[in-house]
Amino acid sequence: MLYQQIAQNKRRTVYVMIGFLLLVLAIGAAVGYIFFDSYVAGVVMALVIGVIYMVMMIAQSTSVIMNMNHGREIKNENEAPELWHVVEDMAMVAQVPMPRVFIIDDPSPNAFATGNNPEHAAVAATSGIMAQLNREELEAVIGHEMSHVRNYDIRLSTIALALSAVIAMLVNIGMHSFWWGGGRRRSNDSEGGGYLQIILMIFSILIVILGPLAASIAQMALSRNREYLADAGSVELTRNPQGLITALQKISNAKPMKQADPSSSALYISDPMKKKRSVTHLFDTHPPIEERIARLEKM
Repeated sequence: MLYQQIAQNKRRTVYVMIGFLLLVLAIGAAVGYIFFDSYVAGVVMALVIGVIYMVMMIAQSTSVIMNMNHGREIKNENEAPELWHVVEDMAMVAQVPMPRVFIIDDPSPNAFATGNNPEHAAVAATSGIMAQLNREELEAVIGHEMSHVRNYDIRLSTIALALSAVIAMLVNIGMHSFWWGGGRRRSNDSEGGGYLQIILMIFSILIVILGPLAASIAQMALSRNREYLADAGSVELTRNPQGLITALQKISNAKPMKQADPSSSALYISDPMKKKRSVTHLFDTHPPIEERIARLEKM
């Protein structure tokens, strides 16, 4: 059951990521059609901006995200012995290098991992999670984060964040294109019965307008799917589903975090903002805790 769930979640992640990339190219093509009168120019522009953003984000992800969330790095085990040893143990079991360790001074229990690969990873835990969880529960949470590191979810999250930024920039270019004269020649050429061109223009405008919404849905779907996979990975590492079950219960009953940055909320093991869940769950950054626990109980 465990390995079937891992395989299923990996397949779903591939589908979502392919959809995300196609969305970026579609928005680029739409902007190119509106502004440059060329689909190809728009796709090339999307690819160039996308590569630049991804390189920048991957290179600076740890420092940027830790600063945004007020993370304080601990350099040795004397500063936080239990957390240090748990991270060290889980890294060894997961067969990944020891990541950098950060503490966020916040009474709400939570944790996340970030970085661009296992060799340059970092794990952050709140002061609340160290105070409220016992050793088994803390191991389960850190095992969850080590699974994110081992599965390269940390890089995937960074790429998704970069692609969302690319979409925002492309949409901004598209929305301003009419002020710069984009589409004027297209509308002139359309006079005299160019209905197909008019339809393509309307379709392109709709893609530009709805693109950010679709990007948010894709990013949230990617985040939710990776949480299921990391939960399964934690059980694989600790052989103790009950530890993660009780940890999730404690985390879900906590108050919202004060130090967390909203744009980083998808990185945490549980939504630090404690936002109300949408009816369709399309915009939820995390799967429902109840559903995660139900899956763990079946392992």
